[in-house]
Amino acid sequence: MNEAFDLEQLLIDPVVSALAKAEETAWFAAKPVNTAVGIEDSGINPAITEDARARFRRFAPWFAERFADTRPTHGILESPLVGIPDLQAELGDRYGKALPGKLWLKRDDLLPVSGSIKARGGIHEVLQVAERIVIDAGLMSATDDARVLDRPEVREMLSGHGIAVGSTGNLGLSIGIVASELGFNATVHMSMDARAWKKDLLRSRGVTVVEHAGNFSDAVAAGRRTAEEDPSVWFVDDESSLSLFAGYSAAGARLAGQLASLEVTVDERHPLFVYLPCGVGGGPGGVTFGLKQAFGDAVHCIFVEPVSSPCMSLGVRTSLHDAISVADIGLDGLTAADGLAVGRPSRLVGEHLQQLIDGYVTVTDERMKACVGLLHDVEGIDVEPSAAAGFPGPWQVLANKTYLTAFGLDDAALANATHIVWSTGGSMVPADEMAGYVAEWQGLAGKVSWR
Repeated sequence: MNEAFDLEQLLIDPVVSALAKAEETAWFAAKPVNTAVGIEDSGINPAITEDARARFRRFAPWFAERFADTRPTHGILESPLVGIPDLQAELGDRYGKALPGKLWLKRDDLLPVSGSIKARGGIHEVLQVAERIVIDAGLMSATDDARVLDRPEVREMLSGHGIAVGSTGNLGLSIGIVASELGFNATVHMSMDARAWKKDLLRSRGVTVVEHAGNFSDAVAAGRRTAEEDPSVWFVDDESSLSLFAGYSAAGARLAGQLASLEVTVDERHPLFVYLPCGVGGGPGGVTFGLKQAFGDAVHCIFVEPVSSPCMSLGVRTSLHDAISVADIGLDGLTAADGLAVGRPSRLVGEHLQQLIDGYVTVTDERMKACVGLLHDVEGIDVEPSAAAGFPGPWQVLANKTYLTAFGLDDAALANATHIVWSTGGSMVPADEMAGYVAEWQGLAGKVSWR
C-alpha cells in the first residue's frame, strides 16, 4: 500500500469508489479546454509529430523491401478506416438507444508489420535509435535513403547494440520484430499473463523473451535495470518515452487524410468522437496529441480501460497519476484484454495530456468479449478483446447529458457526429486461437446486461 495518500478519503469520491469495486464507470471533463491552450500547457513540442512522420517517410523504402505486407502502400505504415453500420444498429438495439451519426472502426489490428496501435510508437522509437547510432558512427547522414541500414558494415555495427522493452505483448511484438530485422539484439521482458503465441512469435525471430511472474510494471522495471547495467542496450520506456509518444501522434494527420478522402466533415457542428483502448496510456495519449493537432476542438477523445485495470482513470481522477496503482484500491489487474493489463499509468500522459482528454470509460471483460462475438457475427471482423474495448463508449457519451451540455454537443451536432472506435490487435492472433475466442464468446451478448 502506498502511504502517500489516504485511501479512505479517496474512496469518498463516487468514481474512485466504483473503480475500487470493479464496476463499469464513465466520467467526463467538466468543461472543454481550448486545444491550443491544452497543447501549450502539456509542455510537449508539437514539432515531434512532424518529425516522426518524416522518419516514417524516410524508412518507407526499407519497409517495402523487408516486409511484404507494406508493399501495397510502398512502405507506408497505415491501417484502414471502415464503416460498421450493422454493428452500430445491433448495439443500438441492445442499448435501447440508436446512435446518431455514423460509427467507424480504425483497424490498427491490420496495421502492417505487427498489427496494433502500439506498433506506431514502438517501430518509431526503434527507427530513431537506429538512425542515431548509424549517423553518430558516420555511416549515414540524416537525408540518406534508410536502406543504407542493410549494408553489411551497418548491420554488423547494429548487432553490437541491444534494445530492451517491458511489455504485456503488443509493444514488445512491434519492437522485437523491427529491432531484430535491423540486426539489433532485442530483448522483451513480458509479464506472465502475456499471450503465449506472442512470446513464441518473438522467439522465432531471434528475440530474447524474459518472463516475469509479476505484472506489467515489474516487467518494465526489470527491462530498465538490464539496460542500466549495459550501456550498449537502449531501453524503450513505455511509461515515459517521448519517442514512442511521437510515433503514436503521427496517426492524427493520417486519420485526417482518410476522413477527407471519405468526404467526412469534422468541425464544431460535425464533431468527431474517438474511443481509444488504454493500458499504460502512451498509445492513446500520443494519438490524442496528434488528433488534437489535426482537428482541434472538434475532436473528443475518450480513453477506455478494463474494470480490473483502470490505471489511467484512477491516476487522473485522484491527481496521483503514477503514484497510485490499481492494486492500492484492491484490484488484481487481471483481464482478458492482456494488452491493457496495466496497474500504474504513465505520468507523461496523465499529468501532461489530461486537458486534451474528454473522458474515461471502464468496461467488463464480459462486455469486451461479447463485443468480439458481435463484431464477428454482424461485420465478419475478428479482433482480440482489447481491440473491442471502445464499442460501449458512444453509448456512455449519449447517456451523459451533463457532459454533452457542457461541451455544446446538442442533438443537431450529434446527428452529424462521427464515432471512431480505435482497434488494436487481432490480425496476428493464430487462427485456431481466434476461432476459440469467437466460438466461446458469440453467445455472450445475450448474457450481458446492456441497459
